Amino acid sequence: MRPLIGISTYREQARWGYWDVPAVLLPADYADAVADVGGEPVLLPTAAVSAGVVAHLDGLVLAGGADVDPARYGEEPGPHTTAVRPDRDAVEVAVLQAALDRDLPLLAICRGMQLLNVVLGGTLLQHLPAVPGTEPHQLGPGLYAERTIRTAPGSALDLLIGPGDTVHCHHHQALDRIAAGLTPSAWAEDDVVEGVEAAGRRFCLAVQWHPEAGEERRLFEGLVAAAG
Repeated sequence: MRPLIGISTYREQARWGYWDVPAVLLPADYADAVADVGGEPVLLPTAAVSAGVVAHLDGLVLAGGADVDPARYGEEPGPHTTAVRPDRDAVEVAVLQAALDRDLPLLAICRGMQLLNVVLGGTLLQHLPAVPGTEPHQLGPGLYAERTIRTAPGSALDLLIGPGDTVHCHHHQALDRIAAGLTPSAWAEDDVVEGVEAAGRRFCLAVQWHPEAGEERRLFEGLVAAAG
């Protein structure tokens, strides 16, 4: 049987046909990326799933999405932090903590990387363009910024993807204080941290970019291999 890979989802108002209702949804690229490398994608509906689901999974993907509520890392929202989803935060924190407790193979993407850092005690930069020396990592609605990353030699990310990859970024926030237990292992040209990992775990990688958006599947291959 293929490894069961849970993927967190969005809960948003959505329109199709003549419907305009709250929906649980996920860009298809995530599920396709998992299926492409031999995993069985299982969507985890926000606000309708409990931490108990982790016991049935072989791996977990934390998908991108809205900003993490700054209250979770002890800050007030800045002027650019306007789209938060407390219901999603609550569900994903519970699922993530259960996954960490089980040492479940984990790939955290964009918002997922930020949430992992916050859950482990770190903080976030709420708006990157306000940080001197940083370049845009989000070009506009639905647009990716292409960034060339460098990886720490010998790190898990280095072994999986190597340095010099061009990646698809769509984030206006980034890690500030990095949580104990996480080690930076990938950076953009402007030194923004684009990847972290947790040593001593089966597979615990987090990237700020969107690997599901391109053709490259090495991060998903690593996750599914560990889950199997």
